[in-house]
Amino acid sequence: MKKRIMYIIPPVLLIGVGLWWMFFSANDSQSTLTVTPKKGNFRVTVTVTGELRAKTSTEIMGPQGMQSVGIYNMKIANLVPEGTTVKIGDFVAEIDKTDISGKIREAQLAIQKAESHYTQVKLDTTLTLSAARDELTNLKYALEEQKLLREQSVYEAPAIIRQAEIAYEKSRRTYDQAKINYSTKVKQAVAKMLEAETDLAKERQKFENLSTLMSQFYITAPQAGMVIYDREWNGRKRVVGSTISPWDPTVATLPDLSVMESITYINEVDIQKIAINQSVQIGLDAIPDKKLTGTVTSVANIGEQRPNSESKVFEVKIQIHQKDSTLRPAMTTSNTILITTIPNVMYIPIEAVRSEGKQSFVYVKSGKKAEKRNITLGIMNENEVIVKSGLTEKDVIFLVPPDDIAEQ
Repeated sequence: MKKRIMYIIPPVLLIGVGLWWMFFSANDSQSTLTVTPKKGNFRVTVTVTGELRAKTSTEIMGPQGMQSVGIYNMKIANLVPEGTTVKIGDFVAEIDKTDISGKIREAQLAIQKAESHYTQVKLDTTLTLSAARDELTNLKYALEEQKLLREQSVYEAPAIIRQAEIAYEKSRRTYDQAKINYSTKVKQAVAKMLEAETDLAKERQKFENLSTLMSQFYITAPQAGMVIYDREWNGRKRVVGSTISPWDPTVATLPDLSVMESITYINEVDIQKIAINQSVQIGLDAIPDKKLTGTVTSVANIGEQRPNSESKVFEVKIQIHQKDSTLRPAMTTSNTILITTIPNVMYIPIEAVRSEGKQSFVYVKSGKKAEKRNITLGIMNENEVIVKSGLTEKDVIFLVPPDDIAEQ
């Protein structure tokens, strides 16, 4: 038993010593991590994530003319899966018909009511004009009768003659007034009939508009392509249950995949650096090995508040130079925008730079000690900064302050 223990102890000791050496040597190397200044072309870039989108696309619209029939919001009841390749005329989406079906029933009832009113006005007009014509005929006979009496009174006393003339004149005036009244009643009847007919025509037109609109609730592809859901105001893609309106009627799009662009959003600080025609290196999260190039084609002048973002951002469009069949809308991109290139300058990692007030400095290796060296800085990028003065290419710089310096 003792012999076995004697054989086990040496290997355990060796392992312990090895672990101790690895631990302390790792700490020592970390505390003495150094670099030397680089010299060459210094690139100033801004790197942001974005999303692929076709530069041009055909919109698949919901029903047109919704507001004309009093419908302002409609829900998507059915929708083909995103990415589905469709041919012209293929089914894409269907809108919930609950609201419009109710309006169609209301329109049918309104037509029945308008038809009943039209018939009633027509009957009333017929009766009114018939009575007026009968009255006018009777007054005409009465006038002829008074005329005969007036002619026969010429052989009577002057008083009788005068009475006959007065009676005839009153009868004539009554008849003339009746003719005027009849003409007015005819005009009134025409106006009432026209009003009733117009109301009926309006209700019928409303029904036709609703029927035409309902036929658009079954949405088909206007051309061949790949269906990509449209986005709502909050950035979310439309799905079954999403609402469309007359002001935002697009359900989906059919993108032209031959020309793609990356859409990204730049913060308020970096947007001042971005300009049209700047070169861009583009990477794809889905295909890490694929590298693309592009050019900034559009920079928004007005910032916007994006979902899940506390600060204002500005939309930037980047057109991709390459045509690639593997590119798909909504792929996540990494966009490195080249702001400027400064030739033949010295630069060091930003993490090596320290500061006191307005003065910048680094720790430079001097023999076995660390020397504090004041430096003058220039432009910086995301990882490095230009050194205008204070260093040479042969200087060795501590990335992390040495232990003896940090303890002071």
